[in-house]
Formats: sequence, C-alpha cells, structure tokens
Amino acid sequence: ERQDCANWCNIRGAGVGLKPTAETADPALIDAYFWLKTPGESDGCTATLANGEACPRFDADCGSEDSLGNGPGEPPAPEAGQWFDYQVKQLAKNAHMAKTAALKVKPAEQLLQVKANITVLTSGANPFSGHPFYVNPSYEKSLETSIATAEGDVKKTLEDMRGVPSAYWLDNKHKITGETTDTMEGILADAASKDEPQLVTFIIYDLPNRDCHAKASNGEICCAYKEDGSCNYDAGGECVEGIAEYKKDYIDPIAAVLKKYNGKVPIVLVIEPDSLPNLSTNLADPRCGNSATKAAYQKGVTYAVKTLAEAAPQASIYLDAGHGGWLGWKNNMNDFVQTITSLGVTQHLRGFATNVAGYQALGEMCPTYDYCLNNAHPDDPCCYDPCHLTSEWNPSQNELNYAGHLKHAFSKAGFEPHIIIDTGRNGVANERQDCAN
Repeated sequence: ERQDCANWCNIRGAGVGLKPTAETADPALIDAYFWLKTPGESDGCTATLANGEACPRFDADCGSEDSLGNGPGEPPAPEAGQWFDYQVKQLAKNAHMAKTAALKVKPAEQLLQVKANITVLTSGANPFSGHPFYVNPSYEKSLETSIATAEGDVKKTLEDMRGVPSAYWLDNKHKITGETTDTMEGILADAASKDEPQLVTFIIYDLPNRDCHAKASNGEICCAYKEDGSCNYDAGGECVEGIAEYKKDYIDPIAAVLKKYNGKVPIVLVIEPDSLPNLSTNLADPRCGNSATKAAYQKGVTYAVKTLAEAAPQASIYLDAGHGGWLGWKNNMNDFVQTITSLGVTQHLRGFATNVAGYQALGEMCPTYDYCLNNAHPDDPCCYDPCHLTSEWNPSQNELNYAGHLKHAFSKAGFEPHIIIDTGRNGVANERQDCAN
C-alpha cells in the first residue's frame, strides 16, 4: 500500500481502471469514464535519468518511496509525458478494466434517492453517447514497444489496451498543427476520414507558469523567464507578456484548427488540469500564490474557454476539478466554486473532468454525497474508505461521491455540471492510506 497519498508520481501498485464508456453509475450526472491521462506516460522523473544525467524538472514527490524508480531493481523514471515501459507493465499487471460487483450501480430503490438529490440535467446530449471513440495510432505504437518485451498475462493485457481510446495532451505548441497523428490537426483529419467520424478528446495544457505546485510538469510558457529559459515563479506582476504568448501562440492556433472541424468531428476539450484547483488550495506555495501565477490561471482559463467555445460551438468543454482527495473537503469545495463562478464561463461548459492523471478509485455511488460522514454507514460498500477521508470530514472518499459533491455545490451557485472521470490508472482501490492532494 502507498505510504502517503500526497505522493502522486508514478505510484507503485497502481493499475489500469475501467475502459472508456458512457455507461456510468449515474448517466444523468456522469457522462463518461475515460482514459484522460494516457496509461504508460510518466508523471515525472526520478532525480537521475536513465542516461545518468540529473533530471532538470525533478520534483521531490517523484523521489518518494511510493514512486516507481526508487525501489530496488527499478529503472529510473523518465520526464513527465515520456513513455515509461516499467510503469505501463505494472499498470497492466494490476489492471481492472471490466466492471465488477464493487463498481456496479447501486440498487434501483437506492438510486431513486440519488435521483431525488441530483437533478436530471438538460443542457444538451452527452457527447460520449452514440459515437465511436478515437484510438490514437501514436498510443498504439508506444504500447507496441512494451508488448515486444512483455510476457504472459501482462502481454495479453497490453495487447487489449492497444485498442482502447484515450485523450491526447496538447502540452506544447508543436502538437497543434501538422499532418501526422501526433498533432491535433492530424488527429482530427484522421478521425474525420472514418466511415463514421470518431469522438476525439484533447487536453488543453500549456498555461503560463503551468502546474505551479509540481515541478515535474512545468511548461514552456512563463510569466517571467530565467536566463536558462525556465519560469521564474518568484516574479510578480500580472503576467501580461505570458498571457499574450499563451493567447497568440497556443490558444488562437488551437481555435483555428477547431473551427475547421466544428460539426465534422465530435470533440471534447478538457481545460488546463491542476490550474484552478491549485488556486483553491495551494496559494501558500509562493509559486502558486504570487500575483503573476494567479493572473495567468484566471485570465488564461477564461480566454481559453471563451475562445474555444466561440471557435467550436459544438465541442463539449470540461474544466478540470482535481479529485475527491484534493477538493473534497467542504471548505476546499466552497473555495473552488467561488473561483469558477468568478470567471464567468459556466455558460460555455458541459461540466468538469475529475481525477485527471489521478489514482482515486471510482468506488460506489451513495444515496447522498455526504452519506458516509461521521461514520454514519460504515458497513455500506459505498462508504468503503481505505484512505480514511471521511474521518477527516471529507465526504468525497471515492470519485463517484465526489461527482455528487460537485453537483451539490455548483447547483447552489446556479450551474448544474456533468462529469467525466479519468479511469486510466485508478483500477486499484486500496493502494492508498491518505488521499490528500
């Protein structure tokens, strides 16, 4: 089991979760389970890379005893986003890609109570229903490299994963235009060429001062640059130049590509993982709390949502909402609601994406979002809580209950969201003891 759930990096003992599907525990609320973080791509590097050089974006959490690459006989972990053969074989070994009894919808009489507490949403059709999902050839090629050296059940699982759709991360400017399927434009052209256009999911991820609380995923656009080209997170100001670069060189080119394919290909966009949740919980970190980073995240996300919605009005847009072990406490949730509503973008949103690149298990959905608090129903399977979050007054001990919590909190603010949950790596429910962010 994991020693500390604050450790998020390449977690030992994790496994692939449910395959992408629109058949969820509560389709009125949860649009889909989907592999948003591509299983097999590293979360971040160990202090030393495989070539013996020091990793320039090393984060101390990636050096924890829970993280792959730090145990006896384990190879070093590569930088974030790069293929990690050792990790994907572990994910395959521990995979739970099919529904089990522990993940089924609760009995009908209990779901009636859920429905009584969760208003049926009417803001358009579920984009994940009625469409085949796009499988990126570049992911298949990466898996092939691991299949070639795998054996037994692990090899069989990797072969099964080869045909599973996943999101494509636009984590730098060079992935936007081009003819190959390692670019957004090439992927959309390929999806549009199918006999039936296939749904494509993209992760928008290149804010200035990106991922302020985790060094492993720092990006290419900065509010202020150091001499070596990395971001100076100590610089204040309003990030005027960084935001201008983000708009002109990143969001505007994405919008131009989307405009060409609007209505031709079903498109889902997930906006800037880890950004706004950091503003709700990590302002004490000067990298997140300085005026430049706050301006970059608030103004950048607002511009991204409004610009992409205008360019592709038929695309479905979801904002990142962390996970239940991060924003599930009621004070964190209240702060997050205030952060989102202050942006003035909810009219453009389908809802939220949760557990992006995370490990929190789906669990079972309870009759109400706070059903398990105060040890109220300890024997109910929906209250299974290996991280003991409910004892810390966090009602969101699994992602299904967290979805209900998001719905409850935002409906009071006048917005009724739909949710998609990342199941790429949350197939093992009990590898954690403390689900803090």
